[in-house]
Amino acid sequence: MTSIEPYDTAKGRRYSVRYRKPDHSMGRKSGFQRKRDAELWAADHVTDALANDTYVDPGKGKITVGELYQTWYAERSPLWKPSWASTVGISWRTHVEPEWAGVRISDVTRSGVQQWVSALSKQRSASTVNKAYGILKGIVELAVQDKRIAKSPLTAVKVPRKPRRKQRRVYLTISQLIAFADECGNAQEKGDERRALILLLGFCGLRWGEAAGLRVRDVDFSDHRIKVRHNVVMVEGKGVEGTPKNGEMRDVPMPRIVENTLDGVCSGKARDEHVFLDPSGRTIRPQSVANLKSNRTWYISALKRLGYRPEDMPSPHDLRHTAASIAVHAGANVKALQRMLGHASASMTLDVYADLFDSDLDDVARMIDASIDVEQQEIDGVPVFPEKELAEKCA
Repeated sequence: MTSIEPYDTAKGRRYSVRYRKPDHSMGRKSGFQRKRDAELWAADHVTDALANDTYVDPGKGKITVGELYQTWYAERSPLWKPSWASTVGISWRTHVEPEWAGVRISDVTRSGVQQWVSALSKQRSASTVNKAYGILKGIVELAVQDKRIAKSPLTAVKVPRKPRRKQRRVYLTISQLIAFADECGNAQEKGDERRALILLLGFCGLRWGEAAGLRVRDVDFSDHRIKVRHNVVMVEGKGVEGTPKNGEMRDVPMPRIVENTLDGVCSGKARDEHVFLDPSGRTIRPQSVANLKSNRTWYISALKRLGYRPEDMPSPHDLRHTAASIAVHAGANVKALQRMLGHASASMTLDVYADLFDSDLDDVARMIDASIDVEQQEIDGVPVFPEKELAEKCA
């Protein structure tokens, strides 16, 4: 099955391994300085590999990373959201392609990748580095699966950790939220829609893209529900519609104040029309509280007219946080809040909004104290009305 053959070169005697591949064609690996090295390679890469069905044809490893990227991207991109597919393409062209496109997949080494990751980390954020490294890692894993290389050389590569920053978060009160919505309603164009949009975000907790994708048929006035079925994201400056984040289609309760304002906005529109549109008729564009000096959008303008300082201005995502805060203080439990916001799990909801449930600990203590007092009075023979007593003590 294998044979070791000597041959002479200008630098001295060398050895080559001749062997038969699984397809019965002949293969050859040359350049060994010692016969022992050739025997060890043959045992590891041919004899044992064929016996364990782990044989890798060295010729298949000659494909470049760039060529294999095309296969990897073509296989996986149909499964991604358009926004992520665009992000991967940009990361490849910017960070991975210049360094690795022309390198054979068999020549990718741990040390080479580590040097690249370390150098990139000095110039870019941890998120950017991890994204670029993830692309290269995916290509290498595809090479292993297709038996172009025996194993991944990247198992020991160290990548930067994403710093855990305390997020700036603004919670509006109900009165502040309504005041903001009313001020947006004073805009010169689309005032009614913009007021409704702010109330929807602040009371129902939709993401901006989910509100942008909302259609008239998704507003169920009979069941008082918002049916979140669509999501719009900006991909290279254009709105692309898809499904909600994490695929979490859900029904969200619609308070009366939101229902009343949406009734007027949806009136006269076809069922398939978007509820919210820009004056140009296009999908509403995301708003931001950044670049305040040059930012003159309707969103920022309303906040400025209300006298908000830059550090206190709520971002559109803060309106989602506001909806969570209002729901919790109205008595919503963690599971209900999870369903309302479309989180993957209740533990995720707790991780994100742990601060909103801090006051619940005090409520638990008050309820226990009240229960003990009621039980003690019953033991002492004092007639009580438990429900009334608990309500009074916990008020």
